[in-house]
This record gives sequence, C-alpha cells and structure tokens, in this order.
Amino acid sequence: MKFLHPEFLYFMTIPLIILFALLLTQKESSLSFFSENVIDKLRVATNTLTLKARNALFFLAGFFMIVALSEPVIPNGKITIAKKSADILIALDISNSMLAQDIYPSRIEAAKQKALELIGKIKEDRVGVIAFAKSAYLVSPLSFDKEAVAFLLKNLDTTSITQQGTSFLSLLQTVHKSSKRTKKKYVVIFSDGGDQKDFSKEIAYAKAHNITVFVMAFGTKKGAPIPLENGEFLSYKGKIVITHLNQAITKLALETGGVYVEALSSHQDVNALVKELASVVAKKELKTKAIEKYIPLFYLPLGAAMLLILVALSSMSKREKVEVPSMFLLVIVLSSWSVDTKAFLLDFRDLEQAKEAYANREYRKSGKSFEAYARSQNTPEAYYNAGNAYYKAGDYHTALGMYEKVHKASASLRAKTYANMGNSYAQLHQYEKALEAYKESLKINYDADVAHNKEMIEQLLQQKKQQQNKQSKKDQHHQQEQQKAQSKPEQKNQQAQQHKQQGQQDQQDQQGQQGQQGQQKQQQTQNVDKNVTKQDHLQKKKQSSLSQKNDTNTTQQVMQQKKASTMSDAEERKWLEYLNQDNKTFLYKMDEQNSLQRGMNDEKPW
Repeated sequence: MKFLHPEFLYFMTIPLIILFALLLTQKESSLSFFSENVIDKLRVATNTLTLKARNALFFLAGFFMIVALSEPVIPNGKITIAKKSADILIALDISNSMLAQDIYPSRIEAAKQKALELIGKIKEDRVGVIAFAKSAYLVSPLSFDKEAVAFLLKNLDTTSITQQGTSFLSLLQTVHKSSKRTKKKYVVIFSDGGDQKDFSKEIAYAKAHNITVFVMAFGTKKGAPIPLENGEFLSYKGKIVITHLNQAITKLALETGGVYVEALSSHQDVNALVKELASVVAKKELKTKAIEKYIPLFYLPLGAAMLLILVALSSMSKREKVEVPSMFLLVIVLSSWSVDTKAFLLDFRDLEQAKEAYANREYRKSGKSFEAYARSQNTPEAYYNAGNAYYKAGDYHTALGMYEKVHKASASLRAKTYANMGNSYAQLHQYEKALEAYKESLKINYDADVAHNKEMIEQLLQQKKQQQNKQSKKDQHHQQEQQKAQSKPEQKNQQAQQHKQQGQQDQQDQQGQQGQQGQQKQQQTQNVDKNVTKQDHLQKKKQSSLSQKNDTNTTQQVMQQKKASTMSDAEERKWLEYLNQDNKTFLYKMDEQNSLQRGMNDEKPW
C-alpha cells in the first residue's frame, strides 16, 4: 500500500497532535468548584462518555480523515502510453473565384465546412491554418486547440486579403517558413485550382522542401460567374467572367505524393481524405509515459472517521433515546454511500457494454446500456448515443424519446439531434414533423445531407398533396354523374304520370256525350298507358346499364390511380432504405451518389 499525497500526513498530523494535547489538559468547568471525589459522588451514572473519551474519539476521527486525504492505494500494474502526432496545415483559397455559386451555397462556404469537418476527424494531430490568394499568410500556427483553430477558420472570407489572384507558389513558401524544423511537411489545399495550367515550379519547390500536397477541389466544369457585393458579376473587357474547376492542379497533388479529391455533398470525400492522410502522413512520437493503475482505499478511513464522529456526538446527550437516531443516521449514510459507490462503478460498466454491443451490431442491447448510463449520468451525449442505437435497431419511437431528452448540449450536437429526429419521423411516415426537425437542424448548422433530406421530404409532401387533390376531384365528378343518372328516370316518370292524368280527364269529359266512342277512346287510352309503361320500363333498364358502365369505368380509373400511386410508394420505400443504410454516418447519409454538382440543376439564369 502507498499514499498518492503523503504531504497531508506530514503537515497535518503534527498540528492535530498539538490540538489533542491542549484538549487533554483542559479540565471540566465543574472541577473548578468541586473536587474530583465530590464530583464522582454527585454524578449520576449514565451511558454518556467523559470529556477525555470524546476528545480521543475526535482525535482518531481527525487522523482517519488525514489518512483519507492522503489517498491510500494498492498498486495494480502499469500501462505504457506512447503519444504520436502529425503536423498538418490547412490552406484555404480566399480569392474572388471562390465566391462562385456552382456549388451550394458557394465554393468558399462549402470549403470551410469541409475543412471544419476534417479538423474534427484528425483529433490527435496538430493543425494550423493558412489563407492564400495572390499572397499567403499564417492564420493559426500548429496547435492542439482545435476549437481556436476552427474559430479562426470560420471567420475567413475574400475580404481577409487585399491582393486578388491565386498563387500556389506563395502558399508553399509560407508552408515551408511556418514549419522549418519539421523534416516532412503536409498541407491540405481547399481550392478551385485557380486558372494556372503549368504547376512545374510548384512541384519542384514542394519536392525540394519535402512538402506533400493534398488537394480537395471545389467547382464544376461548366463553371459559374463571380458575384460582387453590389449584386453584379465580375466582368473583363465587357464580358462576364466564368470561372471553372481547374483540374490541372491534380498534378501538384499526385507528383508530390499526395491525393486529389473532388468535393461531394456527402461525407465520402472527407472520409477518403482522412484515410489517405493516415496512410501517408508519418506520425512522430511526442512522448511515452508509463501510467500506474491503482485500487483506491480512501473510503475505508473516511468511513471509520464518520463512525467515530457520530459516536462522539451521540455521547454528548443526557438522554439515551438520542443515541438511537444517531446510529440510525450512521447506517443510512454508510448504506447510501455504498450504493452510490456501486452505482458509480457500474456506470463505467454500462458504458463499456454499450460500446461493445454497438460494435457487435447488437443495437437494442447497446441502446439499453446507453440508456442506463444516461439515466445515471444525465448527460446529453449519453441520451444521443442511446437514440442512435435504438435508431439502428429500428425502434424509432424509443429513439425519438431519447433524442427529446438531449438538453443543454452544444450547437453541433443539437443540430445532429434534430437531424436524427427528422430521420426517425421519416421512417415513421410522419413527414410534417420530419420537415420541422430538418428545418431546426439547418437553423443551427448547415449540412448538405440534411438539406437534401429536407428537399426529399418536401417533394414527398407535395406529391401526396397533388394525389389527394386529384382523388377529391374524381370523387366529386363521380358524385355528379350519379346525381345526373338518378334525376333522368325521375323526370320521365313525372312526364308519364302527367300524360296519364290528362288522358283520364279527357275520358271523363267525353263520357256523358259519347257512348261507344267513349268506350273505344277509353280502350285506346289504356293501350297508350301500357305503351308508356313499357317505354318507362325499357328506359329504366337502359339507365341501369349505363350506370353500371359508369361504375365500371370509375372503378378502372381508381385502379389506375392506385397503380400510379404504387410507383410513388416504391420510390418512397427506396428513399427510406437509403435513410437506414449501415455506415458510420448513418444518421445523415441518404444518397451516396449525390454530389455537390447537383447544384448545376439549380444554376442561376446567368
């Protein structure tokens, strides 16, 4: 056994002994008036302790507290940790050509988003930032403080430098000056390539100074004009300038040992760049440290000190019944302490089980473990992870319940949570709620995949609304046809009845004047009535056959409508399958083939 902080024993034990010596020399106030023999005869026998006994208990309690502060431990082996890191510089092109909007929202904004994503994924490396156009300057030196580097990167724009143009040679010279002590230098360039066609000088300079260049290119072959602050476009000799993606920069990356990647709307481009950096970049070992593992024992002397203090305090009362609550309080405190300690130790177990289950694709088990850890620690990250696990398990209702408990989180985590809630609502076919969740996510932090999901939801809602309108119009037309079909037989029946009544009236008027002629006319009238009745019967048959045909046609139309809607349902299911595919960014990624070049379809008229 050893003490992690033995200085507490050295510097606090001596003052405690001096204090205890002073307490022992102190006499009870009654001894100043009576002798000890008289006091012994007058004192009533009780269960309380004497002053010296209580002081002894307080002394022991104080000593055990000092021992607990010294942190007694039992050694339990050693762990050797070797920390390795690489130095990576991020170069952002802030020339005017990066304002082109052939990539949403613009080349420079998309480049900053990709650079921030890269910084978040290279956690163990030092990162610096360089801004360049016609000239280059160091924005942030190499640092492990990723938040500070990200803050400086976010605030860069085309107004941060006065000389416009694009000079990659000036950039490489700044890279060399900023890290002269480093043998191998690595720079990741986020640019559209400028308008330079020959990179032979840049390649020679990079090879001479051991600079490996990685390029992530932004732009399209079709190109786009360069907007200005006054709403117009940059022009040269009376013509609007169209800037294109310069793929000639590929040589600079490949011939210096780096990689060329074109930007996509998904995370595949950054993931590919991270993999290439890990395989090419040589990480240097900063320091190696051996860490000892210990079994803590501080709770043993601390518990003994609490017990002694409670016993000493209970002995100060003259009533025996006060001692019972004191001991009862001791039991409660010790039991609660043991439960808390056990829970504290089990929390880490739940976390490890959750991670292991998630890695083994046992998502429901992982979700339960994350949920148990979240309830004990009450952290937004734990609830977020629990929601992710339940989402992968297909339990979208429970996943939503976990996401709704993510409170007081960072802006990035809240944006991801809203995006995941939108995906869950989409899986449950609650598209209105999914749309609202995506909008909330984009308000906090723009993400290309979330924006794409929002567009898909809006298309689905618009398509369903159109189908409902068509169906309601067909239903109204069908009702009108049925009403017309019912009104025609009724009109004919009324005409027949009127004709019959007129014949009977004529028969009664002529009955008194003509005998036989009246009888003949009566027979003729009856024959006419029979003919009319037959005609009505035939017309009813024709009408019923027509209505049956109309019903048949209407049924066929409804079946055709259902077939048409079946295609849209199939497309909807296909999209939802993309939503639930298995990859590291499963909560965002939906369409792996979707690239930033889809912005060409939304190109402005100019």
